[in-house]
Amino acid sequence: MVPLELVRRPRRRAILIALGLSDADIRRCVRRGVLQHHHGHYLDGSVVRDQAVIACAQAAYPGSVVSHFSAAHLAGLSTWVDRTRRPAPPYDATWLTRPPTAGRNQLRPDIVVRRAGLAAGDLALHEWLLTTSAARTAVDLARELPLREAVVTVDDVLRSGATRTELLTILDRQERWPGARQARTAINFGNPLSESALESIGRVFCAVAGFPPPVLQAQFFDGYQWMPERVDFWWPRFRLVAEADGLFKYDGPTPEDRRRRIRSSYRRDQRLSDRGIELVHFGWEDVVQPHSDLIARLRSAAHRGQSRPGDPPIWRVAPTALPTTATA
Repeated sequence: MVPLELVRRPRRRAILIALGLSDADIRRCVRRGVLQHHHGHYLDGSVVRDQAVIACAQAAYPGSVVSHFSAAHLAGLSTWVDRTRRPAPPYDATWLTRPPTAGRNQLRPDIVVRRAGLAAGDLALHEWLLTTSAARTAVDLARELPLREAVVTVDDVLRSGATRTELLTILDRQERWPGARQARTAINFGNPLSESALESIGRVFCAVAGFPPPVLQAQFFDGYQWMPERVDFWWPRFRLVAEADGLFKYDGPTPEDRRRRIRSSYRRDQRLSDRGIELVHFGWEDVVQPHSDLIARLRSAAHRGQSRPGDPPIWRVAPTALPTTATA
C-alpha cells in the first residue's frame, strides 16, 4: 500500500507506479476511498472533496494559482451568480490564474484558466494551496461579473477587514485589463455594513432604479434607551425602513422555534411602527425577478412617510455595525 504521506499532495499515476503500485492497487485504493482521483492526479482520500478537486486541477496546470470563485470558496467569501443570465460563468468549476507567458486562457465546464500578472501581495496560502488573496480575489471577480453579482463579494471582503484603498490599489495595476472599469464601479459602491448577499443585491436594485441610497444598520431611540433592533435600510428623509428577509431569518430546528422567530419579527415591526416609521419587507424574488414591484412599494411607503406628522425618530448607525477598519 502506498504511504499516505506521499499522496498528501496530488500525484500522477506514473509516480504511484514508480513507488511499486500496480494499476489494480490504485483502482482498489480509489474504490476503498484511500485515494481520490481528479484531473489525472491522485490524492489522500481524507482530504475534503472540494479542496481535493481544486488541488488536483492546480497540479494539472503547473505554476497556476487558485483564483476567482475557487479562491473565494476556500476563503469563505460570499459569491452570487444569476443563474438565469446567459452566458453565466461556470462558477462551480475550478478557477486558476497562470502567468501571462503561459498558454492561452481556457474555459471548460470543470476548469477555467485565466492569464494575468500576480504581485507577491496578491498571493495567500490555504493550507498548502497557493491562492489569490481575499482582496485580489474580490477585484478579479469584480472584473469578471456584472455589478449586482460583483458587489456581493466586494461587500463581504470589506466586511472581513480589507479596505477600499487596498482594493483600488490592486485595481490600479490592472487599469488596462478587461473589466477594470466595471470593477471600479463595484468597489466604489461596496459597503462593509451590508450584511448579506440579499442586502448587497437590494442596494444595487434600488440604485439602478434611481432610488436614493439608504443608511445601513440604523438603530432608533425609544425615549429611554437605544432599541436593540438594527434595520437593514433606512431613509431618514422618508421615515422609511426596508428589511431584507432571507428565509434563514425565520428558519429553525423545530416548528415551535420557527413560530417564535416569526412572532418576534411581528413584535419588532410593531416597535418600529411606534416610532412613526414606514416599513417594507423584501425577499429574493423582489430583487431578482424582472417584473418586481419593490420600487413601487418603496415609493408609496416613502410618500406616506413624508406625510407623517410629528418629529422624526432619533437614530444612529448602530455602533456594533461600524467596521473597525477604515474603508475610505
